Formats: sequence, structure tokens, C-alpha cells
Amino acid sequence: MSFDPAQIAAVLPLLVLSLAGCGLLLTDAFTRGRSRGFLMWLALAAVGVAFILVMVQWRGFESAQTAFGGMVVLDHFALYAQMVFLTGGALTLLLAPAYLHEHGLDFGEFYPLVLFALAGMSILAQAGDLVTILLGIETMSLSVYVLTGCWRRSPKSEEGALKYYLNGAVATAFLVYGIALIYGATGETNLRAIASQAAGAAGQPTFILGMLLTLVALGFKVAAAPFHMWAPDAYEGAPTPVTAFMAAAVKAAAFVAVLRVLVGALGTTELKNGSLSWVYVLSGLSVLTMTVGNLAALRQENVKRLLAYSSIAHAGYLLVGVVAAGVVGAEGRAAVLYYLLAYTFTTIGAFGVVAWIGRRGDERLLLDDWGGLGTRHPAAALAMTIFLLSLGGIPPTAGFFGKFYIFKAALESSALLPLVVIAVLNSVISIYYYLKVVMVMYFREAGRETVPLRSAPVTLALVVAAFFVLQMGLQPGRYLAYAAKSLLGG
Repeated sequence: MSFDPAQIAAVLPLLVLSLAGCGLLLTDAFTRGRSRGFLMWLALAAVGVAFILVMVQWRGFESAQTAFGGMVVLDHFALYAQMVFLTGGALTLLLAPAYLHEHGLDFGEFYPLVLFALAGMSILAQAGDLVTILLGIETMSLSVYVLTGCWRRSPKSEEGALKYYLNGAVATAFLVYGIALIYGATGETNLRAIASQAAGAAGQPTFILGMLLTLVALGFKVAAAPFHMWAPDAYEGAPTPVTAFMAAAVKAAAFVAVLRVLVGALGTTELKNGSLSWVYVLSGLSVLTMTVGNLAALRQENVKRLLAYSSIAHAGYLLVGVVAAGVVGAEGRAAVLYYLLAYTFTTIGAFGVVAWIGRRGDERLLLDDWGGLGTRHPAAALAMTIFLLSLGGIPPTAGFFGKFYIFKAALESSALLPLVVIAVLNSVISIYYYLKVVMVMYFREAGRETVPLRSAPVTLALVVAAFFVLQMGLQPGRYLAYAAKSLLGG
């Protein structure tokens, strides 16, 4: 395979993020002892440049392209996914400096690690090969493992990072073995080449086992039950901006990988409708995931763990969309992509409020600590209410239309009606614990005085997130049109 310099254009955003991450590491090494706040602005500038490059590629896009021997794909799907990741990364960077400084975590490696994680997500978005997917997942995951455990004086952070790392290592082993078996059955790792041979290989035990092992590995990454056990502890132990990043951008990247593999490589009729089809497997995982997530969230008195189990439940709803993408096609894929963008704004916003009200040694994570927030800090309480209503799927928020589009797509097939009914019932259950937080903020007497972070970047992140949660709810068709344009292959 000869190297063509023109192929560099296909991965320019990825290169910007990677080179900026390396540059920030060197910058931090030569500025020890100084404030690290300026590193956030440099990282944010890199994300902004990458976003502009993605927008330029989007506007000048004509047809899907491949680079590096088919290992990398440039299409609307990849560009849309990168915009979601970069949006989540930018909001995370805005939340981070004040929180890290307040809690004594002001270390410069944080910002390069976020950029490296975003680079891994970009690799996943443009993956045209199972090997590329493996590289993207590992690049992203290794960065997030370190970010999870960066609260060095916190036993919970260390515990969460260790559980995340060990479960991630097991997931990688499943993925590598699954890729090996698929390669053994087809002689290919390229997604399009696998798709062309999948019909003939559908009856081979080796291929079916490889597909199932790959599904298990991706189930770990999206925190689908029963592969979710690491998520609550990792989410609770990590610094709150990192938790927001994990729950939004990392989860979105994992679902992008799911769509690439299942719809791009394993989307043939034989693999969707056979006795061991991935549609049946994901339907079962979806029911288990949303039910476990919601029932566990009902019992939580810690807001961070409540939102962690909520994130698991939302993975179940997204799996409904993935199943719909396999059964009904384009409408299901567009619904999943709309949901990912809506969920990114909503989740980062909710965790942003959690970060905003905490102080060093007093993160105010218990529900009782949120009493009277509506009286003392009405703007923050209003923002949290918007985010919680969106998570619960209450109109006119982005979360309502995210669920609506996914359920609508699934109802295009009568076979998916029971799955949609279960998802709707779970969504109703979730409203209870979201409104429980709202009730505490507005109707429970205030306890200790809350002294929130005073930070313009944090305020900006919360305002932007709340604005787009409402904007996507008031004009959903506009954003769904962008999602619909992002179909695989075009």
C-alpha cells in the first residue's frame, strides 16, 4: 500500500487533536509551578479548530471516501459523530478548570488526556476496519482510565479507575478474540469486505461466535447490563467533569462503534433475522439494561450514582434505536444520532450542575444537600430541572424527541412493539427519580449553605447546554435532518 499525502486531508481533525495533545504535554512540562488555567484555553482552541475543519469537510462533502487502504472512512456519518464528540469535549473543558482548582486537582495532564480521548473517538467515527475500531477504542479508553483515577487522594477515584480498567481490559480481550474469529471465518477485517461475505459466513459457528464476542465487548463499552457493573463506581469516583465526559462523549463514541460494526459490517438479512441474530441479542440486552438501570436508580440517595444508573438506562433506550436501525434501516440510525446529540447536551449539563454546587471536601452529592437550592440559587435549580426533565423525556425538551424518534422508528416494525412498550414503561418509571431531585430542590427546607463555584466558563457551559436542550426540543426537525443526512456510506 503506497502512501498518498492527499489522504492526510481525511484525518485532519484527528491530527489536530493528537498534535495539540502532544504540544500541551510539552507546554505543561515547561510551566511547572504556574497556573494551569491557560491550558484549558489552548485545548479549547484545538477543539475549536478541529470542529471548524469538520464543518468545512461537511459543507464540501460530495461522496464517501476511503483512505489508508480502507482503514479510514470519511462520510457524513463520521463527520456528524465527530461534531457530537467535539461538542462534548468542549463543554467538558469549560467545566474542568474551576472544579479541578477548587478540589486541588490542578494538574496539566488533564487537558492533553481529554484531547487524546477525543482523538480516539475520531478514529472510531472514521473506522472502516475492525482493527481501526480496536485502535480507536484503546486510544480513547486508556486516556479515560487515567482521567477516572486522576483524583489521587480519593480512594473512590482509585477504586473506580481500577474497576473501569479491569473491565475494559476484559472487554478488549473479547473484542480481539471476536475480531480473530471473524477474520478466520471471512479472511477479512475490513467492514465492507465483511459485509460482502457475511451472508455466506452466517451459518458458520466460528463467525457467529466472533460476532457474539464482539457484541459482548461493545456491551462493556456502552455499559449495557449485565456488563455495567463498573459504571456506577467509576462515575462516582471520577472528578465530576470526567464523569460528564464519560457519560456523554465516551458513551456516544461506543454507540458510533456499535453502528459501524452492526449496520456497516453485520447488517445483512441473514445476520439480522437468523436464529442467533444480533437483533435478538440486542433486544434482550436493551430490556435488561433499561430495567436494571431504572430500578437501581430508584434507590439512590447520591445524585452522582443516580445519574450513573440513569446513564445505564439510557444505554438501554439507545439499544432500542440500534435494533430499529437493524430492522427498519435509515430512520432508526437517524433517531440514534439525534439522541446522541441531545443526550450529550443533557448529561453534561446535569453533571455540570453537580460540579457547580460542590466545594473542596464537600461535594454535596447527597439528595439532602440539594434542599433549598431553588430558593438560594434559582438559576442553577432551573437549569438542573431542564436537564432532568430532558433525561425523563418530558416535552418540550431534546430528551423527549430523542425517545420519541427512537420509539417511532422501532414501531415501523410490528415485531418491535413489545420492546417499545417495555421502553415506554421504563421511561415512566424514570420520571419518579428525576422528579425526586426536583422536589428536593424546590420543596425541601434548605440545610447547609451552598457556596457554589464562581466561574464564567462553568456558567457558559451550563447556559449553552440548557439552550440547546430547549432548542432541540423546540425545533427537533432541524437537528433530525442533520442526523438523517449522516447515514452510513453517505
